[in-house]
Amino acid sequence: MYGLIWRALPGPKWLKFIEAIVLILIIVGVLFEVVFPWVAANIPAFDNTVG
Repeated sequence: MYGLIWRALPGPKWLKFIEAIVLILIIVGVLFEVVFPWVAANIPAFDNTVG
């Protein structure tokens, strides 16, 4: 899979490396800004009660 992504990115090796880093940063940013807050709000993992 990583080879497929590497071949799909345009440019020489140094540009592919920069593009890959930017893609990773975008993915991590989307996870922290959208996915993780949504999961925290919709999964009752912190609604613990002792009864």
